[in-house]
Amino acid sequence: MTSNRAYLIRALYEWITDNGMTPYLLVNAQHPSASLPQRFVEDGRIVLNISPTAVQGLMLGNDRMSFSARFGGVASLVEFPPQAVLGIYARENNQGMIFPAEEPIDDAPTSEEDAVTGGRDGNDDNPKRTTKERPTLRVVK
Repeated sequence: MTSNRAYLIRALYEWITDNGMTPYLLVNAQHPSASLPQRFVEDGRIVLNISPTAVQGLMLGNDRMSFSARFGGVASLVEFPPQAVLGIYARENNQGMIFPAEEPIDDAPTSEEDAVTGGRDGNDDNPKRTTKERPTLRVVK
């Protein structure tokens, strides 16, 4: 499955703005794919105001998040992957969500046999079952 982080960010952004509050993102500024104004980075992180009045062209995509904003009077394009987002919250009451560290997701089978067997090599707890059989449930009395 794909990461749910981008979906949660979009949902929380909508929830925060629908309640008339200001959405802030906490972003890992050290993420290799992040393009952020380094002048405003503190301790490897940056807080970004992404309210509709603060940014232009906000895109909260599954692979990339971006917008234009002014930092210290200088217009900047900000881009980062959803994996760089550490949290989203409302400035006024700090309600939102902090995200756990995300491991790369690679659950695609590597071969046709792995797709059928789920990666089993046939040496599991049931020696009678071949690698192409699906597991079944049975009642034990």
